[in-house]
Amino acid sequence: MSEVFQSSSGIPYLRLGVGEPLVFIHGLGEVKEGWANQFEFANQYDLIIPDLRGHGEYITPGEISIKNFAYDVISLLKGLGIESAHICGLSMGGMVAQEIYRQAPEMCRSLMLVSTLHYVPKQMGKLFLHYRKARVENKSPEAIAERSAKVCLYSWSKENFESFSKFYKPNKEFFFKSMEACLKVNNLTLLPKIKVPTLIIGGQYDSVTPVWVQFMMHKQIRHSEFVIFRNTGHIAKLEAKDEFNKVLRTFLNKHKTAS
Repeated sequence: MSEVFQSSSGIPYLRLGVGEPLVFIHGLGEVKEGWANQFEFANQYDLIIPDLRGHGEYITPGEISIKNFAYDVISLLKGLGIESAHICGLSMGGMVAQEIYRQAPEMCRSLMLVSTLHYVPKQMGKLFLHYRKARVENKSPEAIAERSAKVCLYSWSKENFESFSKFYKPNKEFFFKSMEACLKVNNLTLLPKIKVPTLIIGGQYDSVTPVWVQFMMHKQIRHSEFVIFRNTGHIAKLEAKDEFNKVLRTFLNKHKTAS
């Protein structure tokens, strides 16, 4: 079973398995345990799965920004004596993965950018934030979680709802600050500079970050691979767990760097 550790700078993280380092970075409102379906990678990789600032057990975070999220992950890896790792991020986690590459490209063996984006036009970001705030005003945490599940999932099965709710634990104090941080992302000039092997994953019916956004990212990152999961929404790692893990493992095994 995975054990929760804490870095010297106070970052809570899970660590399990042996092999090349593989970092999983969760999405907005999620917690590190949301990667439970991917714990099976521990049979081949050294998994490092942190909570981002203002999420899960990381509750005294300081300033919330994509830059600081990435800084924390880099600091965690350095503190563990890890020089480079495969970096996989979902949604907001994918934005963090891009920022890790910006700050420390030499620390990225490969990138897996899942249901994420690289740019939000300023005006659109403001409208989206206003809309989301209005939707959750005076709502109970349960109602918010249910609404988020309906937005994120393609299949509204009881099992999917339960799995989603188990790991979707938005911290009221930091949720919108984190969302605001996502809406400030602009990696238009970064993507063409990415030189490590990159896998981009989209969900056919993703209404949070539509699949055409990932297609645009694929066009910008030279030699990147692009996979669309059919009949999934924003959370392919949950809705298409086996296929998702298979695609990830095939990509990772192709780009292993250790002997």
